[in-house]
Amino acid sequence: MGAASYDLAPLAQLLLIAALVALGGVLWLWSRQRRRTPREWLAALTLLTLFLTFDLVVFGAFTRLSDSGLGCPDWPGCYGHTSPVGASASIETAQTAMPTGPVTHGKAWVEMVHRYLAGGVGTLCALLCALSWWWRRHGIAPRWASFSLAWVVVQIAFGALTVTMRLFPAIVTLHLLFGLLLVVQLAWQAEAYAPRPLTAPPGLRRAAWLVFALALVQVALGGWVSTNYAVLACNDFPACQAGNWSPATDFAHGFTLWRALGSDGAGGLLSFAGLVAIHLVHRCGALVVACAVLGLSAWLARAGARQWALALLAVLAWQLASGVSTVVFGWPLVAALAHTAGAAMLLLLLSRLLARLTLH
Repeated sequence: MGAASYDLAPLAQLLLIAALVALGGVLWLWSRQRRRTPREWLAALTLLTLFLTFDLVVFGAFTRLSDSGLGCPDWPGCYGHTSPVGASASIETAQTAMPTGPVTHGKAWVEMVHRYLAGGVGTLCALLCALSWWWRRHGIAPRWASFSLAWVVVQIAFGALTVTMRLFPAIVTLHLLFGLLLVVQLAWQAEAYAPRPLTAPPGLRRAAWLVFALALVQVALGGWVSTNYAVLACNDFPACQAGNWSPATDFAHGFTLWRALGSDGAGGLLSFAGLVAIHLVHRCGALVVACAVLGLSAWLARAGARQWALALLAVLAWQLASGVSTVVFGWPLVAALAHTAGAAMLLLLLSRLLARLTLH
């Protein structure tokens, strides 16, 4: 592709763009929150960061699903430039050599916009951390914001590895999972700054933790399906392929975690049976999580938390509809993005619920 894996030449300009992305949100928030207490201001800034992080996760899915993950094959810039404008000659050369390849002008812009947004989120987390330490005298505990900033640094490292390791499935899946866990962390952080306890029996809290754990595993399985392009390995529903309920599977190679994209980890190509195995495990996981969410929703309704029960049921319905649509309609981009957004929303809801059941 004509580019080194790492080229730090545009780093200063990219940090400036990240600061500008964050500044827009901070100024908007300041115009509405400037008379609030430090704790209230931090809660609002955390919610803003959470909103942008949620958007970043969905846009990251768009970057992956539109095959734009290598639109700029170096990191952190694009062929050593701050934007695809400066890299237009290199992009044109790569696009001419491979018109349907990973590098095009459109894909380069998608990839760089994703990096700009990531930089904005990182800047906001750094600001939250700095303010939390500055306002310790107001009783602010800086551990939440410090952990968020550390997590962002890890996430940035995995973003770089996603490019330099050429969409290595385990790295891409971890990048998605860590992005979703940042959403979870920020949700807890916002609740910690403005606690609203929810009284419930201890058993309900344990059930909510169990459902959260199951949902997290299911999200990881969904990421494995997506990063291995196994979505259409089963193109029918509820059967796998045209009424076939028991297709050939290869779980051993399908779930060999440390291997390159398309490889079986043993020197050959990943077979179609391996892709089917990946897909079917995700489907089975969806059934388990659906039953768990239904059970938790019923328990919440009986405990008087009807709005939480309805919210969980709504997200579950969204996930089932978008997941089935992705298969039945041949992996349309809008359905796949809706499915990623639904996964993020499910984890967000569960994390907020757990925070209110736990933080007193």
